[in-house]
Amino acid sequence: MKPVMRYTRKRQRTEERPMAEINVTPLVDVVLVLLIIFMVTAPMLQTGIDVNLPRAKSQNVHVTEEKVVLTIDKARGIFVNKAQIPLAELGTRLEGAFANRSERELYLRADRAVPYGFVVEVMAEIRKAGIDKLGMITEPPEDIK
Repeated sequence: MKPVMRYTRKRQRTEERPMAEINVTPLVDVVLVLLIIFMVTAPMLQTGIDVNLPRAKSQNVHVTEEKVVLTIDKARGIFVNKAQIPLAELGTRLEGAFANRSERELYLRADRAVPYGFVVEVMAEIRKAGIDKLGMITEPPEDIK
């Protein structure tokens, strides 16, 4: 008679081994909730003066401190950081705003419907106020987006 071998299964000790699987479902839930929150709140963060900017190829500017932005809307209204200023007072207001700043740098946003001559007048007032650097804010062309 042949001896019968008995095969017994070894007991696995699951309590001692760390679980090697990551439960992804809660992670996906949290990421989707955050995505929805950011999608809802992002349009609310953009407030300001509506300006139809011209399109041009340029490099992005990395801003480290709060910069002064001068905006010209299509009704020829001049705004310095959202405060409306008449053209006659622009030079004195800019001199006062830049009196205690080390960098005399200003960014200009002008609606594309504003006549070029008016933009040049505003730029002349900016130069008379002693602004050293003048940057133009544009939008990238549609084919780049």
